[in-house]
Amino acid sequence: MAMKEWLARSKLIAILRGIKPDEAEAVGAALVAAGIVIIEVPLNSPAPFESIARLARGFADRALIGAGTVMTDGDVARVAEAGGGLIVTPHADPAIVAAAKRSGMLAVPGFFTPAEAFSLLRAGADALKLFPAEGASPAMLRALRAVLPPEMPVLPVGGIAPETMAPWFGAGAAGFGIGSAIYQPGDPPAIVAGKARAFMAALNQGRF
Repeated sequence: MAMKEWLARSKLIAILRGIKPDEAEAVGAALVAAGIVIIEVPLNSPAPFESIARLARGFADRALIGAGTVMTDGDVARVAEAGGGLIVTPHADPAIVAAAKRSGMLAVPGFFTPAEAFSLLRAGADALKLFPAEGASPAMLRALRAVLPPEMPVLPVGGIAPETMAPWFGAGAAGFGIGSAIYQPGDPPAIVAGKARAFMAALNQGRF
């Protein structure tokens, strides 16, 4: 399934930084039940490849599972071996995008400038991650959207809350990556579910 199709199902990517393997399946189930079906495990989490493998075994038939904070080609290969289908980076590295595409995975690399964005597009990115969004603004995204291909999804990541999504959507965001606002290390599934429902309620209220 293409990234745009996944984003049509889930405008939010849950970033589970710090999750442990024995927590992954229960938290994943809470997110999927709430309607968030794109889940990223950053590779600076404890035993991240095991968490990805457990999530992939449990939810690959209904959710897109992948890795964030991917820094090397070797990381890409290990995510593929774990059953992941998504590679997310914090930075603009066309080589990692190319490695993800060779492995049959979707690639959502990070960028902050037009030069970075276009280098990633040439490498085959499936969407672009505007990071850190705290250092940008909806006005910046609107200006970028004027020159980026209209079909290319842009996902602000960093500092997004339910009440701040509307201006970003108005500027052309296709969705968001949500980290600590939806999961912090040690959060039980019920807490994660409550946060996820708050985001989904804001999406539904705004009809985004």
